[in-house]
Amino acid sequence: MSTSKGLEGVIVAETDITALSDDQLSYVGYSIDELAEKAEFEEVIYLLWYKKLPNEIELESFKQALFDEMFLPEALIEQLRGLNLQRAHPMSILRTAVSMLGLYDDDANQEVSEDVNEREALRLQAKIAPLIAAFSRLREGKEPIAAKRDVSYAENFLHMLKGKPVDALEVEAFNKALVLHADHELNASTFTARVCVATLSDLYSGVTAAISALKGPLHGGANEQVINMLMEIKEVEQAIPYVQDKINQKEKIMGMGHRVYKTGDPRAKHLKEMSKQLTKEKGQEKWYLISEKIEDYVKKEKGLPANVDFYSASVYHMLGIDHDLFTPIFAMSRTSGWIAHILEQYKNNRLIRPRAEYVGPENQVYQPIKERS
Repeated sequence: MSTSKGLEGVIVAETDITALSDDQLSYVGYSIDELAEKAEFEEVIYLLWYKKLPNEIELESFKQALFDEMFLPEALIEQLRGLNLQRAHPMSILRTAVSMLGLYDDDANQEVSEDVNEREALRLQAKIAPLIAAFSRLREGKEPIAAKRDVSYAENFLHMLKGKPVDALEVEAFNKALVLHADHELNASTFTARVCVATLSDLYSGVTAAISALKGPLHGGANEQVINMLMEIKEVEQAIPYVQDKINQKEKIMGMGHRVYKTGDPRAKHLKEMSKQLTKEKGQEKWYLISEKIEDYVKKEKGLPANVDFYSASVYHMLGIDHDLFTPIFAMSRTSGWIAHILEQYKNNRLIRPRAEYVGPENQVYQPIKERS
């Protein structure tokens, strides 16, 4: 029996959702470059779930359905008030709150079926945005803000988070970030979701399990660590000495390199451009310039190009988003992909039960406890 550490390179499923190779990514056959430049996040959600881009009527109906569910039960808001919002990491809050959302959805107790799954999917995708925004506001001593009708998912989140007008460039940047993070094949959190629902557990369980996997710094926490690095560097002229010291200490530079993309993450260039534009608009170009210097140096010295997390850090910072919300926002976008994979798993389900190669001792003899050393 052969093994592959971390299941690297092992094909465990067929999918018609996402394809990725050395330097390319597509959703249902559509290049990420086209989608990032042209599509609204709502279109991408629809594409991932229904395997087609919506027409005008379908998109409007889907947007309306999302808006109709973009509220939180009052009882859940009260439960959030009782949590330790100041000390707990937002990903811990999100993990708990998404699980709690299932308690308010009668469909979560129903037998898995196509209709039940579709209703749960819509509710969860809609509610995760006000959930993250409400948590952020409550810990600041502010009240949650209701969603606005007839604005995009991206704009609605920024509105519910900050409660003040956002400009077109901010909405464009955030929409692109949501599109770029929506799915990425069988990463750790997506695989976790599929393993969970392969037991025919409900959709809320699958997404809660995925959030738990995303919480780890080797998966979803990289963008938060990138912004922490930028905050430590502070000035452009300090970027190279800082990175040189990290490399000399054999420390990892977060946001650089990728397990699958060997020649470059195709998502990174879109957020790099948004970072450039946003930092210029807001008169804080140093964050882009520091990032660019790090990217160039690490690529030259270590052969590692920037991945999607690297420039998403400065983009979110320019949007005025608290740094510890970066990973929950990743989860908000990736929920669309998790749900797509959960629905795919349900449709052609087989319990996921791999094997492990035993390498421990053999032929041991049981000894009475008084005879053991």
